[in-house]
Amino acid sequence: MSGLLLVSFHLLLLFKLVAPVTFRHHRYDDLVRTLYKVHNECPYITRVYSIGRSVKGRHLYVLEFSDYPGIHEPLEPEVKYVGNMHGNEVLGRELLLQLAEFLCEEFRNGNQRIVRLVEGTRVHILPSMNPDGYEVAVAQGADSSGYLVGRNNANGVDLNRNFPDLNNYIYYNEKHGGPNHHLPLPDNWKSQVEPETQAVIHWIRSFNFVLSANLHGGAVVANYPYDKSLEHRVRGFRRTANSPTPDDKLFQKLAKIYSYAHGWMHQGWNCGDYFPDGITNGASWYSLSKGMQDFNYLHTNCFEITLELSCNKFPRQEELQREWLGNREALIQFLEQVHQGIKGMVLDENHNNLAEAVISVSGINHDITSGDHGDYFRLLLPGTYTVTATAPGFEPETVTVTVGPGEPKLVNFHLKRSIPQATPTRRVPNSGHEGRVLPKKVQPRSARKEEMEMKQPQRVPT
Repeated sequence: MSGLLLVSFHLLLLFKLVAPVTFRHHRYDDLVRTLYKVHNECPYITRVYSIGRSVKGRHLYVLEFSDYPGIHEPLEPEVKYVGNMHGNEVLGRELLLQLAEFLCEEFRNGNQRIVRLVEGTRVHILPSMNPDGYEVAVAQGADSSGYLVGRNNANGVDLNRNFPDLNNYIYYNEKHGGPNHHLPLPDNWKSQVEPETQAVIHWIRSFNFVLSANLHGGAVVANYPYDKSLEHRVRGFRRTANSPTPDDKLFQKLAKIYSYAHGWMHQGWNCGDYFPDGITNGASWYSLSKGMQDFNYLHTNCFEITLELSCNKFPRQEELQREWLGNREALIQFLEQVHQGIKGMVLDENHNNLAEAVISVSGINHDITSGDHGDYFRLLLPGTYTVTATAPGFEPETVTVTVGPGEPKLVNFHLKRSIPQATPTRRVPNSGHEGRVLPKKVQPRSARKEEMEMKQPQRVPT
């Protein structure tokens, strides 16, 4: 009997080790414990790090998945998920905790799809960008009538209206000419944003992210840039009007990937709204300024969409399992979309990496740049493209490449240094000859002597 009890005890321990995150809401301390629990279960493919602190001092923790945690491997793309930007929109937070546990467990079980994903991608998961707002929202409970309680951070600021507004610059540049990527920030930007926003900006400038999704609640739709309408304001409100990016077709595809892999988003009718294919251009739905997804696209190499995942911003605990099952495949498929288009290295003639080289695609008015290691990633739909790499001090190189529907095409660039043009000789007036260039036969004797000496062969010691 004692032996049977011992076996039962070991089985219980085994179950506890492999049991997934329970379907419940996680307050801040629970969230931190869960992240470190996943790290302890998968220490060789995960890393927990903080990108900063909230207004009230809570860490903004990120869980990273990679076969070499903490290291950027050249030609391996970086992708991120951000949850709980609005503190009262909590489903994304819980889904990302579930995703973290799922990736760890499936990797340990030898699921080849997950193994390929982790070994070929560096995944960063920020479950909560607004932990202070969440604590306010959870204190009132899921059934409270306070629809917006906890939405903002502890300073009462909506974090998705708090990023530097770069849309006006890009709209001007598109019309009058100017940079189409990596738009600069105002000199005083740090004084205009919240601690959580500043932490995220530093984060996305520190990693060469290629793809991202920002998880929200209150609707069920995949929303893609631009979020801010091009139209002028009418009576204090900005008109809703489709405001596509130069990569509009690609963004539509990314949104549809999530929508059609989701359990019901693609059906269109959700929460009393109808969105064909379950997707929408942000500004076509409603216009907002200073949003995070537009900022990613205009200031970095990252293509971000916003995922609205539930009608109820704070779903009841018993609804979480259904939501996880409805989103699990979509979360994985979206991560896999980072592996499309073209990628490669930008090198000089001596095979040194060239960082910040500009990669331009003819017909798409949005460039990207190579990262610190000289590698670049350009998401593209299947087709044939003319691609040019440029860098200061080097001759540009242009290639034609055909992109298929599968893995990204490897396209390396080897740039040659520019040959500086010869500077025209400047004539200096000579008082003795009134600035005229004398014919050779009347050049001063000293000049002729120097010329003859230069023509004499030099003796080389043996």
